[in-house]
Amino acid sequence: MSLPLSLEFFPPKTPEGVEKLRAVRQKLYALEPEFCSVTFGAGGSTQEGTLDTVRDIVGEGRRGVPHLSCIGQTQESIRQRLSIYREAGVKRIVALRGDLPSGYGIGGEFRYASDLVAFIRGETGDHFKIAVAAYPETHPQARSPQADLDAFATKVRAGANMGITQYFFNADAYFHFVDELRRRGVELPVVPGIMPIATSTQLLRFSDSCGAEVPRWIRMRLESFGDDSASIKDFGADVVTAMCERLRAGGAPSLHFYTLNQAGPTLEVCRRLGLA
Repeated sequence: MSLPLSLEFFPPKTPEGVEKLRAVRQKLYALEPEFCSVTFGAGGSTQEGTLDTVRDIVGEGRRGVPHLSCIGQTQESIRQRLSIYREAGVKRIVALRGDLPSGYGIGGEFRYASDLVAFIRGETGDHFKIAVAAYPETHPQARSPQADLDAFATKVRAGANMGITQYFFNADAYFHFVDELRRRGVELPVVPGIMPIATSTQLLRFSDSCGAEVPRWIRMRLESFGDDSASIKDFGADVVTAMCERLRAGGAPSLHFYTLNQAGPTLEVCRRLGLA
């Protein structure tokens, strides 16, 4: 059974990075992604790069979907950005609160992602399909799992069309999260975010910082491989493929791959899933 998928990239910071990402995208377009999203740095760190990358993707005949963070933004700055995205042919947005850079106050006129979603709807009606973040293992700053579910439901009431989750390696966490939403009457599609495993140290460090749990048995196996990158990639592909099979069998609407601007790891998982 086939399954739709989407891809996520981050804006390159150098001309060499721009060319490298362009080559990576051409390889990944063989997967026929439903859309390609591009991250957005809080505090202005990558915002113009987001726009440039989205324009490149649209120019390549694909759906470019910008992330839009409300940290440090005003209504006027968001209004201007929405206008630019409409002119660029963008039809979808990923609306986020955004992560706070170190030493950065909350700032801006939007406190929560739900405020941003409501503002986008008020300004543009139904022009944009809006995706929002979901946290099957609970947002690290949430007061409780129930409060986190309430926050997601608030984003839906504000006008979100779909959720995209933080990555995880425990399919049960995803299924439980979706079941809890359904019990609250929240029926919109929640797309699991998939992080292919290409390295050990980077994955473990990033997971610790963003609250994504790496199960102990996976962590220990990865650490046991040391610097054997081939074994890490093969084991990682096995783990992620098996989880994606469970998600597919359990009715996940699609898969959203965090590519980290690399083609190989995502292509390998999709090849094993029969999607490549």
